[in-house]
Amino acid sequence: MLLAPAVLIILGLRLWPLLLGVNFSFTGDGDRNGQSVGFDNYATLLADPLFRVALRNVGLLVLLLPVAVAIPGLLATFIYLRVPGHRFHRGVYFFPAVLSPVIVGAIFNLLLAYDGPLNKLLGTAGVGPVDWLGDPQVAIFSVVGVHIWATFGMALVVFLAGFSTLDAALLDAAKIDGSSLAQTIRYVIVPCLSRTIQFVFVTTMIGMLTSMFGLLYVMTSGGPAGTTYLPEYYIWIQQGQMNHPALASAASSVLFLIMLVVGLAQIAILRRATKEDR
Repeated sequence: MLLAPAVLIILGLRLWPLLLGVNFSFTGDGDRNGQSVGFDNYATLLADPLFRVALRNVGLLVLLLPVAVAIPGLLATFIYLRVPGHRFHRGVYFFPAVLSPVIVGAIFNLLLAYDGPLNKLLGTAGVGPVDWLGDPQVAIFSVVGVHIWATFGMALVVFLAGFSTLDAALLDAAKIDGSSLAQTIRYVIVPCLSRTIQFVFVTTMIGMLTSMFGLLYVMTSGGPAGTTYLPEYYIWIQQGQMNHPALASAASSVLFLIMLVVGLAQIAILRRATKEDR
């Protein structure tokens, strides 16, 4: 009885629309609107070079995920260990999380411009200018880096909440045994915060796959030459500009499947890793 309201909300506002979207992905667009087309939309996705680029970029996000989790994890560790100025750092680190992606994108458009402050700073060090947002080999890394900077504050708060459940006696014992900071993190903090780490890994991955539209739209608009496409941006293009809602639904279904598979794989790997450390 107590769980019923939450279950009904999830069923009505999450699972039912998800099933409707999956069902809609098997219908046609344009002249075939509403007609069943089987897996035609999915075949169209696989044949589209832009969607394949989006999938490749998803693979890149998965590879960069440990970095996106390690940064707030290490900063939270330093704050918990009360490094000098830890109260100040706590507020500064969280500040980017309250900014709109559009504002963040506009700020970094200025900072990363070809004639912007960053390249001028590099010039003083004798390093040539980098086309951060115009080079196909660099643009996606620039956008992902900005996203990590703008969002790691939330993960930091989650890690700090996890640290509040950590038994301080374990850290004292490690200190008495002469453990280094790296050993303390690996053998004490990571096993004790395994649940928190699993949660941050999954939520960070979901955020990287579903919350970068604002940055992409403001910073690169999918360019240069479509190299910064991600599934959510591709979905918006098909739905909002190309008027292909069924194809967009198929892309949404693929995105959901990717998040499900990656999330389950992350949990399984992290559980195995923490059990081995113990």
